[in-house]
Amino acid sequence: MATEKTTPALDLPHDHGNRERENVLSHMPESATIRTVSEAMKQLGDPSRLRIFWLLCHMEECVTNIAALVDMTSPAVSHHLRLLKDSGLIESRRDGKEMYYKAADTDLAQKLHHTIEEIAQISCPD
Repeated sequence: MATEKTTPALDLPHDHGNRERENVLSHMPESATIRTVSEAMKQLGDPSRLRIFWLLCHMEECVTNIAALVDMTSPAVSHHLRLLKDSGLIESRRDGKEMYYKAADTDLAQKLHHTIEEIAQISCPD
C-alpha cells in the first residue's frame, strides 16, 4: 500500500493562517542547490566577469584574445576566468600551449546566459 508523503506540521511562533506554506516548503530547493546558484550569481555580479561570461557563451577563445576583446590585461582576465571556472560557469581545454575557454554546457550556465540576454534586452548573435 502506497503512502502519501506529508510535510510535518510546522511549529512556528506565529500562525497567520498561511495555508500555502507547506506547499511552498515542499518545493524549496536543497541547501546545496541554493549554494551553487548563489555562487554562480555572485560571480556574475562583477561587470568584468559578466562580460567575459557573455562572450564565452557565444564563442570559444584564448586568454590573450579575451583580454583584447574586453580591453583588460591577460592577468586580470585569467583571474576572472579562474573564478568563473571554479563556479562551474565556464570550462577550458588545452590545445598545445594554448588554453581555450567557453561557457559550460550545463543547465545553470545556459539559463544564466539566457537570463542575462533577456534582462539586457539583447539577443544572441547569429
